[in-house]
Amino acid sequence: MAKHGKKYLAAAAKVDIDKLYEPKDAMALVRETTTTKFDSTVEVHIRTGLDPRQADQQVRDVVVLPHGLGKTVRVLVFAAGDGAVAARSAGADLVADDDATMKQIEGGMLDFDVAIATPDMMGKVGRLGRVLGPRGLMPNPKAGTVVGPNDLGRAIQEAKAGRVEFRLDKTANIHVSIGKASFSADKLNDNFSALMDALRKARPSGAKGIYLKRITIATTMGPGIKIDPSVAQALEASE
Repeated sequence: MAKHGKKYLAAAAKVDIDKLYEPKDAMALVRETTTTKFDSTVEVHIRTGLDPRQADQQVRDVVVLPHGLGKTVRVLVFAAGDGAVAARSAGADLVADDDATMKQIEGGMLDFDVAIATPDMMGKVGRLGRVLGPRGLMPNPKAGTVVGPNDLGRAIQEAKAGRVEFRLDKTANIHVSIGKASFSADKLNDNFSALMDALRKARPSGAKGIYLKRITIATTMGPGIKIDPSVAQALEASE
């Protein structure tokens, strides 16, 4: 078992590991249990009752967090011609519209947080799958990151405002950032509520039994705080 430092142990001492916290209480507590000198990211970790091997039990969607993520989001757009012009005018940080840029990305130039593409570029983008895929940067229509030139402006602005993609991983878990430790508890709670609503709407048709089994929130390198799963069950019941 890994040894924890004094800061972590002091933070962990504030958390009752046997308690299921109400969301608002958890948001207040997570701010008190940050252990880093930098402004930690607040992350939600969700254990689902889904089977990732089943095609009808997949989850992949997006949510626009009302208070954003508390960081500058760098957006890369794969577009050419009029699409590239539209992307630059809409505030894209990087535009990949030539083979030279494509080769840079293939070589590991990944100084961006979100990648958006126009449909006509997906043939070229597909060849970057081995680089973009493992980092969750591959444009995808379901995630709203493959859009026509007329929708580039909206997609770029949403990405910069706090549009977050979430997906089921191979271990049946979902991990999502909802802000920074410097956020107020109310702002974190608003973002958390938006995420829960998006997860409810994204419930797959093949889901059986309890959809969201366990919810834990934590800051980067901070202790986990368990949130009462009845929150998720209540959301399910409201369908």
